Amino acid sequence: MEPLPGAARAVRPAPAVRPAPAAPPAAEPAAASGAVRRGRPGRRVAAALVAVALGATLGGCGLRVETAPPGEPVPGALEQVRRTAVDDALLVAQDADAAAAPAAGSAPSDAVAAELERVAEQSREHAAALGGVYESGIPDDLSEDVADDPSGAASPSPSAVSATPADVVAALGDAAARTRAAAGTTSDGPLARLLASVSAAQRVSAARLAEAAGVPVARRTAPVVPTATPSPSVSPSPSDDASTPVATSSPDAGADRAPEGLTADDLAALVASEDAAGYALELRAAQASGDGRRRLAERARVHRDRAQDWAVLGRLDGTDQDPRRVAYAVPGDLDDAALVRLLEQGLATGYASLVGTTAAGTRTVLVDLLADGALTLDAWGDDPADLPGMPEASAASAAPSASPSASPSASPS
Repeated sequence: MEPLPGAARAVRPAPAVRPAPAAPPAAEPAAASGAVRRGRPGRRVAAALVAVALGATLGGCGLRVETAPPGEPVPGALEQVRRTAVDDALLVAQDADAAAAPAAGSAPSDAVAAELERVAEQSREHAAALGGVYESGIPDDLSEDVADDPSGAASPSPSAVSATPADVVAALGDAAARTRAAAGTTSDGPLARLLASVSAAQRVSAARLAEAAGVPVARRTAPVVPTATPSPSVSPSPSDDASTPVATSSPDAGADRAPEGLTADDLAALVASEDAAGYALELRAAQASGDGRRRLAERARVHRDRAQDWAVLGRLDGTDQDPRRVAYAVPGDLDDAALVRLLEQGLATGYASLVGTTAAGTRTVLVDLLADGALTLDAWGDDPADLPGMPEASAASAAPSASPSASPSASPS
């Protein structure tokens, strides 16, 4: 800081030097007091000039009195779940890009490279659908410091990442498991539906890439409808309380519980949808032969069993309210694979819709049923969807299904 200007110092008057009299007369103290009073205005003027000069000097030095910079807001439970799903999707995309690039003189086959490219693009679509990376709008003053840090604290660029198709399969499996658990336990219904769809797509991608690359993948386990009895008369809406704890560590949380929030109409629609699908596939199996007949018959039994389980769960079995029929109308202008895809798409849309309307901690079985339908669609030649069970995501004109009642193409005859 620069010294005070000379002009400011020159204003201060020099003190008068007076000899001290040995015996001052009685009137002299008054005169001395008057002299002191005459000196005080000069001191005040000098102090004011010093203050002005000091302020100008401090301003020239660039010093300002400011408030503390705004801090990063603390994310709530729902935001943590969203960010985790976004991070998982972007990590999968990064690994897929790295695995598709030639490394050490070798390159993946055309089929594997094409699947890796699709996985990377789909994962970026998932991150965008989930809201993308959070931006607070607060300048990051540490960005330059991190970039200059010789310790390598900065995140590596995609070109510096090394990954194999097996690594991508593992990343997809981990992401699908976390997203599945979050879909079953998050308190926000629409977010749960989206997470369930993302998890289903990730499981399909893991299975497809593992088959193309010849690497192992987690064994598929068919979901089982719970046997506990729900309360159809009560249809609670998912909680909007963002402070509700969200568990993402237990992979089977709620998988053995009856979904709370299913209405009597929901249960009746599930029974009719699954039973109609089973009937349609039984009919086609009777007309087919060889491996096609076996596959159709196996899938028909799955749907018939689920219809029975939902009927027992909703206390509809053997009652006048049981919606099952002896026969259903089956489209005759579709081949076997197209019929299976049509039925499974309708059921997947219905299960995805119910994920968004049932209670947290009890809907995991619906999440699993959606994923099972997506895997079946892939096995029967359907193009992999970025968001299974959410037709509005792929067609702007298509409205989301509010109920699985319109899901099956096979209808009561």
